[in-house]
Amino acid sequence: MPYALLADLVLVLHATFILFVVFGGLLVFWRRRLAWLHIPAAAWGILIELQGWICPLTYLENDLRTAAGGSGYAVGFIDHYLAPLVYPSALNHETQVLLGLAVLLINAVIYALVWRQLRSRRGRLSQ
Repeated sequence: MPYALLADLVLVLHATFILFVVFGGLLVFWRRRLAWLHIPAAAWGILIELQGWICPLTYLENDLRTAAGGSGYAVGFIDHYLAPLVYPSALNHETQVLLGLAVLLINAVIYALVWRQLRSRRGRLSQ
């Protein structure tokens, strides 16, 4: 039972990390210093997708599920609703590249807006 719970926690952590990679730049509007956390996380997420690598959290979760005596995601709320978001069934390298490029585009737009906002504030302060 503790292995199954740990596997679920890893899945939640993984899903949270993915959300942070994709949308964490929005938090930079609120706290500029979060960029120091978000930029490396986004770079890692984009690199994982573009290279077709598998995130180490996936291996950890699978090992924990195996240790718990399971192998699939057929039971439980977390497994039923979050696993397909983290591990889509149609995932292939081409899809991963598209996802990586989408994350790059989303974050490029967000950081361009952050940069614009910073420049606008500096311009008003210097007048």
